[in-house]
Amino acid sequence: MSDNQVIQNSGPFRIGDRVQLTGPKNKLNTITLEPGKVFHTHRGILAHDDIIGLPDGSVVTNNVGVEHLALRPLLNDFVMSMPRGAAIIYPKDAAQIIAQADIFPGATVVEAGVGSGALSLWLLRAIGPAGRLASFERRGEFADVARDNIATFLGHDPLNWSITLGDLADTLPGTMPSQSVDRVVLDMLAPWECLEAVSEALKPGGVLLCYVATVTQLSRVAEAIRGTGLYTNPDSNETMVRGWHVEGLAVRPDHRMIGHTGFLITARRLAPDTILPELKRRPSKTDFSDADVEAWTPGALGERSVSSKVMRKRVRIAESGAAISKARDFNPGEPATVPSGVASDADEATPDAG
Repeated sequence: MSDNQVIQNSGPFRIGDRVQLTGPKNKLNTITLEPGKVFHTHRGILAHDDIIGLPDGSVVTNNVGVEHLALRPLLNDFVMSMPRGAAIIYPKDAAQIIAQADIFPGATVVEAGVGSGALSLWLLRAIGPAGRLASFERRGEFADVARDNIATFLGHDPLNWSITLGDLADTLPGTMPSQSVDRVVLDMLAPWECLEAVSEALKPGGVLLCYVATVTQLSRVAEAIRGTGLYTNPDSNETMVRGWHVEGLAVRPDHRMIGHTGFLITARRLAPDTILPELKRRPSKTDFSDADVEAWTPGALGERSVSSKVMRKRVRIAESGAAISKARDFNPGEPATVPSGVASDADEATPDAG
């Protein structure tokens, strides 16, 4: 881990740090600290200068006496409130991806698509500086948002991370040598279209993990993995998280929960020329017709798109956060500076999701 990463996530608040403020009604807002700026609420004004220099976990009071708890956002907090180009993978699924795909320090990992960079941050943390993350994304604007979000959180552009624009099936063979990849994580509409390229890049014993949203996608990719004859039998599951209200003797499950977000399906690459032993099990309905296959196509499944106007705004917000974060001066004896002319989200805080 670099010195920049250690300093950013510990020590007193510095100019350029993102700070999560919790108000008296437990409302969360995230701001980026800049000298001379103020955070406005309907119950007073809080100066950024009153936060800069305080230890992490301090309570600050605004001009009318309202207290706010100031904490650096955890990665979990950051990904839920950062600018989004595409829908993010929730932390509950990211944690399972790291566990089920067995992402380890020093691993070479391929990820597609990159979306808004949420999963990329989790993967970079898991592989450490000795690992390598190769991300692939079809849309340039999504890649831009992901780059800026990661630079905002880390304070720099990680040297062990790259983004390649284009379809994974076309670009992976020219980017990663044969049998050079430890793990592949696919978050895309039709992962079965990339199995040939992925199978060539994966090492024997390597893990393929697909994140899909619907049961039709789950069925299609499972049958496609089996059909290659190159993998172990796939395992699939979903994760649901339910919080609990615990206050004195009032102990009950929360009324709201994060239910279905997606399915995870994993399989391991077999050695060349290996034939998987056939499982002995009862006959089941495994056949499917051409009409069934048609229902699984990307067009039939539908793909939600973000308007160009909204996308441009999100790119600007992400660029602003990255520019401020990368402009930090981490010399403890000297104040950090922020480049002039950089748009800031400090005056208009980002309400945290949830």
